[in-house]
Amino acid sequence: MRNLSLVLIAMLATACEPTTVDDQATEESTKDAVQSGLSATPASVYAEAVANPSRLAEDRARDADRKPAAVLEFIGIEPDMTVLDMFAGGGYYTEIIAHIVGENGKVIAQTNEAYISFVGAEFEHRFGNDRLPNVEILMAENNELELSAGSVDAIMLVLSFHDIYSANPEQGWPKIDVPAFLAELHKALRSGGRVGIIDHYAAAGSPAETGNTTHRIDPAIVIADMNAAGFVLQAQSDMLRNPDDDYSKSVFEPTLRGKTDRFVMRFVKAD
Repeated sequence: MRNLSLVLIAMLATACEPTTVDDQATEESTKDAVQSGLSATPASVYAEAVANPSRLAEDRARDADRKPAAVLEFIGIEPDMTVLDMFAGGGYYTEIIAHIVGENGKVIAQTNEAYISFVGAEFEHRFGNDRLPNVEILMAENNELELSAGSVDAIMLVLSFHDIYSANPEQGWPKIDVPAFLAELHKALRSGGRVGIIDHYAAAGSPAETGNTTHRIDPAIVIADMNAAGFVLQAQSDMLRNPDDDYSKSVFEPTLRGKTDRFVMRFVKAD
């Protein structure tokens, strides 16, 4: 494992059927969590994390489309956990999770050179000057991920699972050994730990390579590969569905940014 201390961040900065989401959906996700053996953390914990006054203004503008409180309650992120935020990007979810787990918890925000280049100054803006002291930055390239066995309680992959099927060596994104990558996540997750996956829908039957073109993924591929890696789909939510999405378009189309049709899945590590 190659950790990058926050002291070095400044150096780096310079070098996806529709349902209606309402209060009932939140109540059902809480009920589902209890029935699935997850502890019933009060909904106020998630609301308070999102409402934290220290959050960035640009993050607040994204909240209505991303519904982070409902998503993280559904996944089951709880106080005092150690959470691995894979491909953390600019750290939108990293920061909210850090507020949920609190000072006795920890968030490991994994990134790499390609993601650092993509998000630009947002990375330093969020993590610089020890702004989030319970966040550890993990710099690890795609095929060099090394995690300690049983070291994390939960793993998040937000709008990034499709990236493990991408390949663009010219831009620092070599082809990923998917089974080895998922095996590393399985090793790191404690027994009974959970994985939250949010991604952009691709049309049913789309090949995995769609992750490299429109940056979408057929959820059937996610389920099959996660099952093969030793994870079990425990629950799926429609809270981020959008029936008006056009699956033929890239998620980076200006009219689609932040408004794609998205699935939300919670997997658990099989014993």
